[in-house]
Amino acid sequence: MLKTRNSQLTTLTGQSTLEYAVMIAVVVGALLAMRIYMKRGIEGKLRESTDQVGEQFSAGDTVVTSTTGRTSTTVQEVSAGLTTSYTGSSSKGAKEVRTESGSETVAAW
Repeated sequence: MLKTRNSQLTTLTGQSTLEYAVMIAVVVGALLAMRIYMKRGIEGKLRESTDQVGEQFSAGDTVVTSTTGRTSTTVQEVSAGLTTSYTGSSSKGAKEVRTESGSETVAAW
């Protein structure tokens, strides 16, 4: 009678272990199957965001007008066969002036 009880207890323990293993396998399988749908959802949101950003800017709709002026004075010193040039150095009397002006317009979309 005692042997029968021990064998039934071993059978029940083995059965519950098998049930846990099957349950874990089902959960892992479900997570793996959901991974594909989650990945597609994230990629879809990313594509939607990049499409919205792409609509905000179009290089063809941007007009840039720019004018740059530059005036410089160069001072050269020759001493003992050595020539030294100064451009933009105010201490030697050379100067450089740069002016920029312009505008940028973006067409309404």
